[in-house]
Amino acid sequence: MTAKRTAEDEGEDPHALAERRKTARVRWAAGAAVALALLFAGAATVASARGDGEPGAPGVPSSPAADSADAGFARDMAVHHQQAVEMSFIVRDRTDDEDVRRLAYDIANTQANQRGMLLGWLDLWELPKVAPGDGRPMAWMGDGGGDGHAHGGHGPDGGDDGVLMPGMVRRSELERLGRLDGERAEVLFLQLMTDHHKGGVAMAEACVSRCSVPAERRLARGMVEGQQSELGLMRDMLAERGAKPRP
Repeated sequence: MTAKRTAEDEGEDPHALAERRKTARVRWAAGAAVALALLFAGAATVASARGDGEPGAPGVPSSPAADSADAGFARDMAVHHQQAVEMSFIVRDRTDDEDVRRLAYDIANTQANQRGMLLGWLDLWELPKVAPGDGRPMAWMGDGGGDGHAHGGHGPDGGDDGVLMPGMVRRSELERLGRLDGERAEVLFLQLMTDHHKGGVAMAEACVSRCSVPAERRLARGMVEGQQSELGLMRDMLAERGAKPRP
């Protein structure tokens, strides 16, 4: 500890000092998580720009098929990310807590950028942004994406309550989040986003093993690393509020 920090801390209430240091650790972890995700996303963008592993490069098909894992992941994760952005904007307006608002901003910023990349690839490949055939999400995973998370529905709204894919939040839960304030909103947001991230990690891991475009696999690996880091952070933030992830 430097002399400057000692002088600043002198005479400060021990509880307040502990809280300030804990807040600093949370801020650092949140910043590290989004930086990690953006690092991988940036690497994928550079790879795409120079044609590294993109369709048309040696050994890579001219364009992934509409029913390929590459196209399916791009379509489904774009939808998945959009809901995370929506949840983040909701909680931003329901709490004054700096750490929750900062985490929400980081998630919204990172996932909006990644969503743009995924949709851009679909445009580059001249593929539709809606799944072919019956439009069933997660078909590219072969097993329907089942990993214990709720999913279902066959239309663009995912059935009666909007559940499309693993970890996605029901519309009724989004509406409930929008009615809560303060710590109650913070806890529900952290629980819902924890479920959302778990589903997103499962999808990204499936792309890592199934997708054929190297740049897309690198982006998926970045999603796994970034969201797993945020899962640990959200678990700690829930514990600070006397709560835990939902079973």
